[in-house]
Amino acid sequence: MDQSIIRLLEGRHHDPFSLLGRHPLKEGWACIRALLPQAKSVHVGTKGPAMDRVDERGLWQWEGSDSEIPTHYTLHCVDHGGHAFEVIDPYSFAAQLGELDLYLFGEGRHWHAYRMLGAHPHEADGVSGVLFGVWAPNAERVSVVGDFNQWDGRRHMMRGRGDSGIWELFIPGLVAGDLYKFEIRNRDSGNILVKTDPYGSWFEHRPGTAARVAPQRAHQWTDGSWMEQRGKEGWLNRPMSIYEVHLGSWRRREDGGFLDYRTLAHQLVDYLKPLGFTHIELLPVTEHPLDDSWGYQTTGYFAPTSRFGTPDDFRYFVDHCHQNGIGVLLDWAPGHFPKDEWAIARFDGTPLYEHADPRRGEHRDWGTYIFNYGRNEVRNFLLASAVNWLEEFHLDGLRVDAVASMVYLDYSRDPHDWLPNQYGGKENLEAIEFLRELNRVVHGRFPGAVVIAEESTAFPAVTKPTDMGGLGFSMKWNMGWMHDTLSYMSKEPIHRQHHHNELTFGLLYAFSENFVLPFSHDEVVHGKGSMVGKMPGDEWQRFANLRLLYSMMWTYPGKKLLFMGCEFGQVPEWSFAGELEWWVNQFPLHGGVQKLIGDLNRLYTSEPALHERDFDWNGFHWLDCGDAARSILSYMRQDGDSQMICVLNFTPVPRDGYRIGVPEPGRYRVRLNSDADVYGGSNVGLVEAEAEDVSWSGMPCSIVLTLPPLGALVLQRV
Repeated sequence: MDQSIIRLLEGRHHDPFSLLGRHPLKEGWACIRALLPQAKSVHVGTKGPAMDRVDERGLWQWEGSDSEIPTHYTLHCVDHGGHAFEVIDPYSFAAQLGELDLYLFGEGRHWHAYRMLGAHPHEADGVSGVLFGVWAPNAERVSVVGDFNQWDGRRHMMRGRGDSGIWELFIPGLVAGDLYKFEIRNRDSGNILVKTDPYGSWFEHRPGTAARVAPQRAHQWTDGSWMEQRGKEGWLNRPMSIYEVHLGSWRRREDGGFLDYRTLAHQLVDYLKPLGFTHIELLPVTEHPLDDSWGYQTTGYFAPTSRFGTPDDFRYFVDHCHQNGIGVLLDWAPGHFPKDEWAIARFDGTPLYEHADPRRGEHRDWGTYIFNYGRNEVRNFLLASAVNWLEEFHLDGLRVDAVASMVYLDYSRDPHDWLPNQYGGKENLEAIEFLRELNRVVHGRFPGAVVIAEESTAFPAVTKPTDMGGLGFSMKWNMGWMHDTLSYMSKEPIHRQHHHNELTFGLLYAFSENFVLPFSHDEVVHGKGSMVGKMPGDEWQRFANLRLLYSMMWTYPGKKLLFMGCEFGQVPEWSFAGELEWWVNQFPLHGGVQKLIGDLNRLYTSEPALHERDFDWNGFHWLDCGDAARSILSYMRQDGDSQMICVLNFTPVPRDGYRIGVPEPGRYRVRLNSDADVYGGSNVGLVEAEAEDVSWSGMPCSIVLTLPPLGALVLQRV
């Protein structure tokens, strides 16, 4: 027997199209071969000529007049159980992927690679089916396997597209919802791997790991005005108050199961709209196998998790939020991926997506692999993922997880467990260039969309434009402010006078980057306790401290982010395994914090002085940052002629007759008092104060206030 036939039967042939399907013989004659191991008999067409079994492993062949057979012929089969089935021979179709697609992918510049690779309902020569594509350059053979072929890798071997490393196959008759994987034989070792689709856009419910053929989008978007306005107004000078949410544990069904995307859309909007949040940030809903990872160990970079529904269900979620004036951001993790053997790890039997050297290719702490950012196709994979979420699902931005782990080669490594870059430094030059390209693509293609970095070090120019040498992010989490502020607030008030600099130090760098102030999920897990649990004192003092902390956060320069449950002072730390303790809102202290958050959001979004210049020194002015003995801060937020006076008392002692400087004469009215009784406070503090012609702290006038205990006053000139 011909050696090429033997390789085909053994599943080792790199080009099955050279043997299977129709092939010309002498003039007017043709040969048709098909590999159908389960068939007992095969005919070309229902009443056409019978094919001969030429090998017991299921190779069938027919030779005859070419004029008898249409271009795309049906094979009528009967299996050994007597059951008949028909298939249109997939090997009768020409290659479907264009050369330009292959070229752009190889160059790392195919932003819509997810439309080429993966599985897509497709019509070829009037025949409906599904077109599959996958990148596996070190494979000897790749097959599509699924229920439709009894997961038999001999049935649907794919066509290799030269040195692009891409394999494709159009399979007629398949439909949306069909389960599939790729079976890959490594060309060097001969090892056979069964892998889920890296570009899959829909997956079966865990613990299953197969991809599903996703239907073409049926959802009709109704957020055109939102998208247009987003592009016109941008984000730099707009208020941004972000509610960070883990969909699986925000609320649950009565039986403890997950709510679906559509139900979550309505419940979240109905809850957040009255509270005044401008955006939702979702902990990763990219598909992931393990609930405990909260989504940060991603296996499906193009798919909303099936835990909560279909891709169109997720589109409905985003659309409904937009219809109600709420933006949607996605937590996105391009820094690492899990080692699950059925996913992209060692995808074609080699380190394909990950760096080969473990000193660059593994996160020891997390037990995950690190992407090889120096490879065009890998960068393309990640960039296409970003474009997919913003274009196909209308998201308003991405929060990029663990940026520090990407930009530093020695991140969380022992001294001898990392490799320097070509210049001997510790910067990951390939990752840095990837992040710059990510930000160029997003800001260039999606007006008004944001890319936010979770970057925990002092890496320079994270939010500076790429043409100025920066990374090009829109914003960066202010981790320094978060750590210093929580450290200060956790101390007993009697000791705070000795740590006053923890509150003031942040203003030295507050405008070096475009900052987001984050109290995120990371601060309420792993034994860190809840936000209210970090506060000292008895119950009343803990809640007063929390209200004071939030009042400072909402009047401090920077956009705002608060994790779910923190807005009503949940006492236990967050657990992903259940829902939030909603029942506590019946109690005045919890309900009071929730009401304060709503009022802070309304004040922040309605007053330009509190948001127009979040990233500009001209939007902030210290009134008195040196009153450490009494643990009091006062400052002014401003925008043009608009000013807001903020005074914060970090002790439980009311302060009568406290004088602060103000810029103009007139009457100053309290717009917000965190100690008001409606918030669960003691209701200490004046409603109005008349400015006196007494200069103070460099200001021409001053007012005299009564400061509430552990309270904040926000005043505005009437």
